[in-house]
Amino acid sequence: MMGTAGPFLPRGRDRPEERRRRVAPLAAAPPEGEEEPLLRGIFEIGKTSCDVVLSARRLRWSPIVPESPAGDSSTALQVKEEIIQMKDVFSVKVKRRRFVGQKKGGTLLGITIFKCLHKEENKLTDCAIHLNNFSEDHCHSWFRRLKEILNGFQNRPKSLKVFVNPSSHKREATRIYYEQVSPLFKLADIKTDVTVTEYEGHALSVLKECELQAFDGVVCVGGDGFVSEVVHGLLLKAQIDAGKGTDYIPAPVRAPVPLGVIPAGTTNILAYTLYGIKHTVTATLHIVMGHIQPVDACTFSTPSRLLRFGFSAMFGFGARTLALAEKHRWMPSNQRKDFAFIKTLADLKTEKCELSFLPLQISQEDSHENDRKKKRKNKKKGSKDQWHKIQGDFLNVSIMAIPCLCSMAPRGLAPNTRLNNGSMALIVVRNTSRTEFIKHLKRYASVKNQFSFPFVETYTVQEVKVQPRIKSGLDAKENTDLNATAAEENYPWNIDGDLVEASEVHVRVHPQLIHLYGVNTDDLESSKATCNCI
Repeated sequence: MMGTAGPFLPRGRDRPEERRRRVAPLAAAPPEGEEEPLLRGIFEIGKTSCDVVLSARRLRWSPIVPESPAGDSSTALQVKEEIIQMKDVFSVKVKRRRFVGQKKGGTLLGITIFKCLHKEENKLTDCAIHLNNFSEDHCHSWFRRLKEILNGFQNRPKSLKVFVNPSSHKREATRIYYEQVSPLFKLADIKTDVTVTEYEGHALSVLKECELQAFDGVVCVGGDGFVSEVVHGLLLKAQIDAGKGTDYIPAPVRAPVPLGVIPAGTTNILAYTLYGIKHTVTATLHIVMGHIQPVDACTFSTPSRLLRFGFSAMFGFGARTLALAEKHRWMPSNQRKDFAFIKTLADLKTEKCELSFLPLQISQEDSHENDRKKKRKNKKKGSKDQWHKIQGDFLNVSIMAIPCLCSMAPRGLAPNTRLNNGSMALIVVRNTSRTEFIKHLKRYASVKNQFSFPFVETYTVQEVKVQPRIKSGLDAKENTDLNATAAEENYPWNIDGDLVEASEVHVRVHPQLIHLYGVNTDDLESSKATCNCI
């Protein structure tokens, strides 16, 4: 059904019938390659009367130019047509002028379209386009048709369960959510059920009892540790609902709804990896627009129980640093982490352990496309005979299923892995001098290869087992001084920024176990962030 211009335009403009001869009539059939118009009408846009045409995928308009007395059409040829893609539109509202305190009614001004705009350095922002027309019938017919198009887009959430951690970083998460995130959700007509957590583990407790089928997605506002808790709770809830045991999960089921991450912490690794930037509006708009990526996740288990679902883990230096930072929670966040980093670096020590891993037999230099093909081929060959073992004194062991981008490592802590290629990066740093270890750390903030050192080894793997060897004498006393665990045989682990204590740990990667709001790492612009902390 075609729309008309409507009887009313803003004052001072010609009536449509007086201008009709200046607007080119719609063709009986659209030119080849163009869509069938759904509506056409006249609106004032930016104080200019425009001929506006709506199709299923595009909204386009051009200024209405008066014909010259001589009938010269050269001016018309210079008219620039504006086009927006409907896939970039996330909301449409009827615009009215209301008095202070007036909640209903008001003078109709037209309709407003809200669009997601791509800017530099992976940043997204929202912008409004005002289509002014005083006709109620005209505006409502356009409003209804625009809403129909928006409702037809898949993956865009209508209802979200939101968790906010008020203790994250500078205790700004609550303000960030209510001032920047919530208004955009409301603008996009997304209903929310918000839980502001009151203690550690609160989100996990709520998720275990939550009826997730009532929501289209889950959103968490906080730092890496809080994100880790929500990821674990979401996947644990999926296993409970599927009737699986939670002590040993060799083949977990997928999370039922996608997860969105609003960065409100210090490092924000998952947010950087998904969005390429720590930017609240960008993260929110990825959720609103329904940009979803399947992502690999891992299970971290001891021989007797499941420790955690997650994406990455560090044992050794990375875990010791986190354990020391957790002991100084009374300090401001940035000072606490800087202090822990410097103190752990000053007391640099190794962990004696045995690493067993099942390699994927794919070189780190292979392209992402070859990764997928070879993974399917090599998966058929997988057997226990392929397990490799290495022993020794290690400064740090990293196991990562995602690239783990952050401001301190713009290329990622594991730049050769991807969000969903079904593998993990095993990065082993053997014993070396403090000077050489610092050189290795500095490389993460530069374009140079941080792995091109003789004491650094990298592997692409499917499974990893880490078995520390208990030390005796002075080393054991030092471990206790670090408060690694309550028991002497346990060690600190840094799993997605959350401190976990365990001894032998078995890590498995599970392809595309969870969906996250965001974009593929390969689609991100190169970050120019640098680090001067070392």
